[in-house]
Amino acid sequence: MAAMNASWIKHPGHYLREEMEERGWMQRDLAFVLGCPEQAVNLILSGKRGISPEMAKALGKAFDINPETFANLQKAYDMAHADDPDPGVMVRAKMQNKYPVREMIMRGWIEASDATMLETQLERFFEVDSPDAIPYMDYAAYGKKSRYEEKEVPPIELAWLFRVRQVAKSMSVPKYSESALRKTLNDLQELLYAPEEARHVPRILADCGVRFVIVEKLPQAEIDGVCFWLDDSPVIGMSTRRDKIDNFWFVLRHEIEHALQKHGQAKNEEMIDWKLEGVRASTSSTLPVEERIANAAAADFCAPSEKLEAFMKRKHPFYYERDVIALARILGRHPGLVVGQMQFRMDRYDYLARHLVKIRQFVLPGSIVDGWGHVASVSL
Repeated sequence: MAAMNASWIKHPGHYLREEMEERGWMQRDLAFVLGCPEQAVNLILSGKRGISPEMAKALGKAFDINPETFANLQKAYDMAHADDPDPGVMVRAKMQNKYPVREMIMRGWIEASDATMLETQLERFFEVDSPDAIPYMDYAAYGKKSRYEEKEVPPIELAWLFRVRQVAKSMSVPKYSESALRKTLNDLQELLYAPEEARHVPRILADCGVRFVIVEKLPQAEIDGVCFWLDDSPVIGMSTRRDKIDNFWFVLRHEIEHALQKHGQAKNEEMIDWKLEGVRASTSSTLPVEERIANAAAADFCAPSEKLEAFMKRKHPFYYERDVIALARILGRHPGLVVGQMQFRMDRYDYLARHLVKIRQFVLPGSIVDGWGHVASVSL
């Protein structure tokens, strides 16, 4: 449908005719001046053809007028008479400006549809009652931000979190047992000597009543993991963003500690962890106490802190690869786990980096997975 209130904006041919009349020129006169067929002039004057940039320049020379005058007349006419865009353009732009909606469609999280239905799907995805209540979209109707906005959870991480939630809701596990989870730490520790042993993690956690989900991160996201509660049982979600053995076990143990400490359960809040490296993987006083507790447990799990500290003091400043491998063997760890903790302590992330082997290939086959070409079977 053409734009409204455009009738008063006349075709440039109307103003061209006025210039001709002022000079007493006929169509054939202007055609002679321009050096073009008279029919070309007639098509412009009758409104059947627009003024091209080249013609605007020629008319400028012919009438001694700035050629942009004719170009702007044509532009104004074209804009006024152009069809109005699909109303959904603004809605889709608003959604895409906050969330990677196109990527979410490609990943099978929501379906491609018209703007109204996309809004409805996002309502269901984020478990709210109206478009205004979708976090980061428009909270004016409620007069306040959502708790995710207050905590400054990036929208892209929030979308990942809710996908983990959807997948977790579709899972069936035995009743959660905290004591079983504590006891199973020993079982998990026995898997640390070889990357392929990580394949047992999903089964071990499920036996304790823990819902373990792996969801591929969205582009530009730096999410590592999350722990939250559903029906009195913990959910552990991971992205395996950094496909390295030290990161996998650190993040996993970090989230397990959140579950054991019941972090977030009382307030029904998610413990969201992104970029678990550097200071964010430390016990710095700048971090929330829950994160310090989880980081300490994860670091000690990867490489017992006291033994690693004693080793580094004894060998300082020369940490030879053969000595690190020997320590890993004594600790019953893969060398990558010891190297990862040493890199952190030394702030040298190039140190023996070849030992940080990939592990995702061993974990995915036995896990509930969404991503890497696989769409988890859930519905909104």
